[in-house]
Amino acid sequence: GSGKTTTLYGALDRLNQPGVKIVTVEDPVEYQVAGVTQIPVNPKIGLTFAAALRSILRHDPDIIMVGEMRDRETAEIAIQAALTGHLVFSTLHTNDAPSGVTRMVDMGVEPYLVAATVLGILGQRLVRVVCDACAEDFRPPPDVVAQAAAGQPDIPKPRFRRGRGCDACAGTGYRGRSGLYELMQLSEALRARVVKNAPLAEIRALAHAQGMAPLRAAGWAKACAGVTTLEEVLRVTRDEVLG
Repeated sequence: GSGKTTTLYGALDRLNQPGVKIVTVEDPVEYQVAGVTQIPVNPKIGLTFAAALRSILRHDPDIIMVGEMRDRETAEIAIQAALTGHLVFSTLHTNDAPSGVTRMVDMGVEPYLVAATVLGILGQRLVRVVCDACAEDFRPPPDVVAQAAAGQPDIPKPRFRRGRGCDACAGTGYRGRSGLYELMQLSEALRARVVKNAPLAEIRALAHAQGMAPLRAAGWAKACAGVTTLEEVLRVTRDEVLG
């Protein structure tokens, strides 16, 4: 996974306070959260994401978390919930943050509804962390540095590290994982592009022009700080080049 569920729970934890009614629909419920009503879907009895969402809306919660928008029906109900003043969190499987917009349109949601309701889309990936028990400084091959650094801001005095492999990391050189993130907030200019059903490349280019740092930029910074390796960054962001 890419840590989407953990991020959702983190957001709910920050917003969870007395007087705020939070309801989730999940498949399955992965963590129990005090003060939050959590509903596991059960298609065998007809309790799908869409059916659960309809039921939830009758109770007028302040915040809704939908574990995943898997189909048009679920997406449209979530959009309607947002239109009626509910703060909605959910996840989609896409290559990056801008792709989230086109994914919803491809699912059958009208572009003007996407533009009217989506506040922001967070794209994320997980990279393996260099094992501190066996980490060593090293100089990566120039071609790998050039590939990872292409288009990225210059970082003075980078400290590249790798793990030699030890008992603590089972010989892998990595121990634990860390997140790479890109946040696309929908500006008025981006909303206008979405309404016109602009191509993904155009939406992505505008998001970058307005300051959205891509996933590889986050990875480049973490590799330069010795948190992970350039090879790991290139591995998890390879579809940025393809896309």
